[in-house]
Amino acid sequence: MVIVMAPEATQADIDGVVELVRSAGGEAFVSRGVSRTIIGLVGNVDNFGSLNLRSRNGVGDVVRISVPYKLVSREHHRERSVIRVAGVPIGPGTITLIAGPCSVETADQTLASARLAKKAGASLLRGGAFKPRTSPYAFQGLGLAGLKILGQVRAEVGLPVVTEVVDPADVDLVCEYADMLQVGTRNMQNFALLQAVGSAGKPVMLKRGMNATIEEWLMAAEYIAQRGNLDIVLCERGIRTFETATRNTLDISAVPIAQRLSHLPVIIDPSHSGGRRDLVLPLSRAAIAVGADGVIVDVHPQPAKALCDGDQALTGDDIAGLADVMATMPGLLGRTLAAAPEPASVSA
Repeated sequence: MVIVMAPEATQADIDGVVELVRSAGGEAFVSRGVSRTIIGLVGNVDNFGSLNLRSRNGVGDVVRISVPYKLVSREHHRERSVIRVAGVPIGPGTITLIAGPCSVETADQTLASARLAKKAGASLLRGGAFKPRTSPYAFQGLGLAGLKILGQVRAEVGLPVVTEVVDPADVDLVCEYADMLQVGTRNMQNFALLQAVGSAGKPVMLKRGMNATIEEWLMAAEYIAQRGNLDIVLCERGIRTFETATRNTLDISAVPIAQRLSHLPVIIDPSHSGGRRDLVLPLSRAAIAVGADGVIVDVHPQPAKALCDGDQALTGDDIAGLADVMATMPGLLGRTLAAAPEPASVSA
């Protein structure tokens, strides 16, 4: 941490700051320039937070040098991590396709969606049993019945399940059926939920909040990691901007930035970012080209009848196009498509 003193700061102001820092167990190194004095702090940054340094006489600015997200940062974990979900890798060296219905509606619909997902090259099955929606009148998911359908479809198709949890009280229940827990955009800063999934012992997919900065996203991941769980995958799903041509604006630059700042894998959701079926394949190509570690997409056997996000769900010829993307693009970047696990390794 560095304190930049104001040009009019007196010697008494400088001495006061130095004494305050030392009283908190830190060291202060004063460097005098032509017009400014800078004080470098060494010690536990958390201890300095309660000193209210910006409010002290003569202080112009306080600049934090080390990042506040210690556990997920690359400062102390230089190599990028590979997270495994029931044996399926997500991380450098592979591209992982996660696909399935945005929402579990019926057993037949979910099974058909899972087969489409596998046909496209997916190694993990997504599907929502609990659906936080903007409107209280929109379909909210089947809850426990949806989880049971996902468990049945996993046994039938052999794809591990990724599903969202929205309430800390439901974490244990969802863990009975899920191989990976998803925290959605609306819950990225639900700190009680983040702590609960961090204690659950399951891999976690953390979607970026629609209004969140990258640092806020990584700080949310830190809440999970602080509970002892570093099996976290970051998912960029588009942020809210003034643009109305797409449902959200895909922040493609978030992938290399997050990968530079954090050792966690980063994937992209082209379905929720674009919000339109015709944008999913181009955005998937962009995701792979920019270095994303995976893609999560919506598929549905009858999008026109979908109870949730049918406009962005892939089906029919779209699945063949996605399969082609997954068969050709990873190799161009020196990666391989992550394979589905052997049936025996998928939990019941």
